[in-house]
Amino acid sequence: MTQVLIVDDHPAVGAGTKAMLEQEEDMQVDVIDKAKDTEAMMAQHSYDVLLLDLYMPGMSGVDLAKELRKNHPDVVILIYTGFDLSTHFNMLVEANINGFVSKTATSEQLLNVIRCALRDEVVLPLHLFKQLRRTEASISETSKVEGSGISLNEKEQSILKEVASGLTNREIAQALHMSQRSVEYTLTGIFNKLTVKSRTEALFKAQEFGLISKT
Repeated sequence: MTQVLIVDDHPAVGAGTKAMLEQEEDMQVDVIDKAKDTEAMMAQHSYDVLLLDLYMPGMSGVDLAKELRKNHPDVVILIYTGFDLSTHFNMLVEANINGFVSKTATSEQLLNVIRCALRDEVVLPLHLFKQLRRTEASISETSKVEGSGISLNEKEQSILKEVASGLTNREIAQALHMSQRSVEYTLTGIFNKLTVKSRTEALFKAQEFGLISKT
């Protein structure tokens, strides 16, 4: 029996995924909606696979994975998200993630990712494979200087520029016609990419790497 723990702050997503997986006779699934409860659950049960939402209030799935690895080095950890992970791939590798799967995946695709991860295999979308090939070439051409391989998409750059102007998350959301939660999620992704913990550090590092222009 494969024991799976889903950590997702959207209860409907967790319940739907649990129902999908438990159609298989060899899958038993628990669901929690708070990242901070994960360690307690793992102390009570032995899980083979963790499905972690990428963006959660208080702690991202990547940060949670890093914390869990300290006490559970062998558990299979998969990031489960509705976001495009193309720009987050290096961050996931550095966090020692076993793989990732989209929330739009079919039950067959989800099960395939889980079963492959249990065999120490990774399912990689073709478009991402092609992008990684270009990234590898780029790294070799830049002599592997620190910061190479890190990139910010247009939305991330726009948000950082507004941060540099001194705007709050709410003001940024209004200026860019986004929800405040979307701004917060994007900032969390930026922090993880740049391995920083504050807006000031993110600005400094992004400017240092030439990801945004210095003001």
